[in-house]
Amino acid sequence: TEQWFVSMSVNDLRERALREVEKVEWIPRWGRERIKGMVENRPDWCISRQRKWGVPIPVWRCANKECGPEREFLISADAMNNVADIFEREGSDVWFAEDGPWAPGDLDPLLPPGATCPKCGDAKLVRDTSILDVWFDSGASWAGVLERRENLRRPPGEGPPADMYLEGSDQHRGWFQSSLLVSVATRDAAPYRTVLTHGFVVDEDGRKYSKSTPNFVPPEKIIKNQGAEILRLWVSAEDYSREISFSDDILKQLNEAYRKIRNTCRFLLGNLADFDPARDRVPAARMLGIDRWALHRLAKLIERVVRGYEKYELHVVFHALNQFCTVDLSSLYLDILKDRLYCDGERSPERRSGQTVLYETLQALTSLMAPVLSFTAEEIAGHIPGEKRPSVHLGGFPGVDPAWKNDALAEEYDRLLKIRGEAGKAIEAARQQKLIGSSTEAKVELDVSDEDREFLEKWLSAEEKKRRELFDFFLVANIVFRPLPPKMVTEGRDQIFVSDLVKGMRVRVGAVDEDWSKCARCWVYRSDVTMDGDYAGACGRCRKVLAGRGAAA
Repeated sequence: TEQWFVSMSVNDLRERALREVEKVEWIPRWGRERIKGMVENRPDWCISRQRKWGVPIPVWRCANKECGPEREFLISADAMNNVADIFEREGSDVWFAEDGPWAPGDLDPLLPPGATCPKCGDAKLVRDTSILDVWFDSGASWAGVLERRENLRRPPGEGPPADMYLEGSDQHRGWFQSSLLVSVATRDAAPYRTVLTHGFVVDEDGRKYSKSTPNFVPPEKIIKNQGAEILRLWVSAEDYSREISFSDDILKQLNEAYRKIRNTCRFLLGNLADFDPARDRVPAARMLGIDRWALHRLAKLIERVVRGYEKYELHVVFHALNQFCTVDLSSLYLDILKDRLYCDGERSPERRSGQTVLYETLQALTSLMAPVLSFTAEEIAGHIPGEKRPSVHLGGFPGVDPAWKNDALAEEYDRLLKIRGEAGKAIEAARQQKLIGSSTEAKVELDVSDEDREFLEKWLSAEEKKRRELFDFFLVANIVFRPLPPKMVTEGRDQIFVSDLVKGMRVRVGAVDEDWSKCARCWVYRSDVTMDGDYAGACGRCRKVLAGRGAAA
């Protein structure tokens, strides 16, 4: 059977296509080599099929037998454009009409006036019965969707009509390649700037998901049971460059991650009820050290997430947001900040400093999560104090204030976190042995290397506010330096903890001294709790706050 072909060698189509492949960004990068190999080795493209219906190939063959055994074809741009004009009005079915105004006759009504056989000049021409390969249809979709017929040549420098083509890895052989060849042949350029390839969805046993198999779970069922946010979160959490895993267990884990992100944002909102950013914001230079560290971590998060979006690494976006909410905020910063938020004076600089961090963090988080957790971000944004945005989706990604970034401070706190983590192990052991009830009644005795001692004494030898900041950072009542035995020993119920991570560090944890008491208001063990005066049972900090509020004794 005679067929129509697109030649890969005529007009250097293969070489031109390969040049355009190099100009496109392929995500993942191995996509470039994959499609290059396919274009290099592919044969000429057979674009015709013998079917009853489809998109016809608009060419005609001379009906005059005197024209010769190999009768000439009429292949004309004027004829094709005339057919396109008629198709726009009447639809492509007219090509197959057997009666009526568009049925073939002595003169084909689909031909423009004066069309004749280019060989013999006869006007009796017969429509070709082949239809186009459907891959040619899809390969021309960029023209039908993104171009107008009157603009068949792109102006120099305009670039491809499509920013991105997005499909599974099988489309290097299919849609990606057919689109490339049609565009290069007709426009001398690729139809896309970027091509993103994803793997296939598989179940927990590695079997490919298919609508015809029992393992398939319809997306609408997930949305009904779990909500659209969880489905989007699953899409963003998976590394799509490989096979994409799906199971009920994965959804359960993502539900937990979603709740952690949402509850973190709820905590931030709950502690901003009395905060007016126009009135109460504290500049970074006047913040406590831990607050400046939190802003530095926020700046790093913004940079990492925005970079993840720009590179289409959505799993990086998800894991960065989840890690920040779970570790940097919930397990560390917010735990340290709670005492200041709940117990310091409402308008105190220390409390406003912490609230400023919460405000900046919440603003950034809602914008960063918006493309994935769309409804959650919009809901949160409507409750953030200060001037309201029309929509979180109209605001763009947050910028990074240069004042937030402080590498020297971050290095100092990273070192402090390492020591805190080792001390935490000893505190937990003491709590398990019931030497203390909670870390806030712990007295931590530290023996560290000379270098670490010098580093820590900057806090311990400073004014009371700086010392208190260190105690709050460790979440303990008191820290003292004292020489401790070089090996793990047990003295009564006090156990010496020897760190394997911090060289020369040993820790002993016990209850605070007998003259320290638990404050009835903040529940922290302090040396300045007094049972005398108007505010009996309160520590020095709480007495000042209560006096400032005019509270009754």
